[in-house]
Amino acid sequence: MTTLHLSLAAARNLHLAAQGLLTPSRRKASKADVLAAIQRMALLQIDTIHVVARSPYLVLFSRLGQYDPAWLEQLLAEGRLYEYWAHEACFVPTEDYGLLRHRMLDPAGMGWKFSVRWMETHKAEIEALLAHIAAQGPVRSADFERKVSGKGTGWWDWKPEKRHLEVLFTAGRLMVAERHNFQRVYDLAERVLPDWDDARDLPTPEVAQARMVSRSCQALGVVKAGWVADYYRLKRGKYEQALHGLADAGELIPVRLEDSRQDAYVHHSLAPLLDDAVAGRLQSTVTTLLSPFDPVVWDRKRAAELFDFDYRIECYTPAAKRKYGYFVLPLLSRGRLVGRVDAKAHRKEGVFEVKALFIEPGVRISQRLLGDIGTALQRCAAWHGTPRVQVQEAPMGLAEALSTPIITA
Repeated sequence: MTTLHLSLAAARNLHLAAQGLLTPSRRKASKADVLAAIQRMALLQIDTIHVVARSPYLVLFSRLGQYDPAWLEQLLAEGRLYEYWAHEACFVPTEDYGLLRHRMLDPAGMGWKFSVRWMETHKAEIEALLAHIAAQGPVRSADFERKVSGKGTGWWDWKPEKRHLEVLFTAGRLMVAERHNFQRVYDLAERVLPDWDDARDLPTPEVAQARMVSRSCQALGVVKAGWVADYYRLKRGKYEQALHGLADAGELIPVRLEDSRQDAYVHHSLAPLLDDAVAGRLQSTVTTLLSPFDPVVWDRKRAAELFDFDYRIECYTPAAKRKYGYFVLPLLSRGRLVGRVDAKAHRKEGVFEVKALFIEPGVRISQRLLGDIGTALQRCAAWHGTPRVQVQEAPMGLAEALSTPIITA
């Protein structure tokens, strides 16, 4: 069988097809579409920063357009999703619970997310906390917050209880039953997933890892061995053999990427599009803002190799050392990452502020690109409830062209 050769542009389009970013949605999104989008990506990373919409909501908007963010919490409360440490903290389809269950059963290797010493030192308090939840029902970490006076506002006046909840969550003894105003509500795992039975349902560690490798390949569409471990934060190692095995089983199609000596593979779900990609007929027509925690860019090495886009999340970088801004959104347009948007949604004022728009070197600002960016900004702003776009800084006079005119009576 002849190995197909893929240009980087073709590989990008196949990757975006796998991620649900090949073509804009043609119909109004439903709650079922939210679940399907997460199942397609396998993981939806959680982050609480909300200078614009919180990351999980923005990742879904990039794929679905206008939708009701409340659907995400509803799917969690309905048991269609669960939360756990995957890439980082993520919403995960409940049917994939078994893939991460081994991490819960042996949490000592989870680094800062779990402390054996903490569990041993606070064993009595932790067991009492579990007994309280069993008898009284779910709790929030806010139940343990103190007023400035030091008097408790919740049923238990212990600051360490917040950490108790986190280590119990990492150990899989508690799960997030739902969220209220994005705050976690914790309950016993056996009440959140009453039908799960480790003795009956738990795959072996080897099977679970093989499935995670397979799910990573499906979500990425196009893979090289060096890209596999990052998706579920598997132990770093050589995954060539695993990919060869999936190819032998028919799950992956071997290909050769432009300017690469490493083996590469396309997931079999994209087989109907592969010939079009090779012939240059497969084109992404999506222009949208991406979250910094979008799967397309969360692996810096992969984004650089696939998109020639060197992206670092700078919200954790001291202000003086930032190159672009606090929460900069990559700008995807028609199969390329063409720029970055330092944005902030001023909800009370109804203004979507673009503090700065950066266009990548070598990207030509055509009328089509200008129109695509303007439409993407307006759609994103409208979804935020901030319909007026205000661009403060942009190259070549784009600030005025992209800003919404102020209409006075």
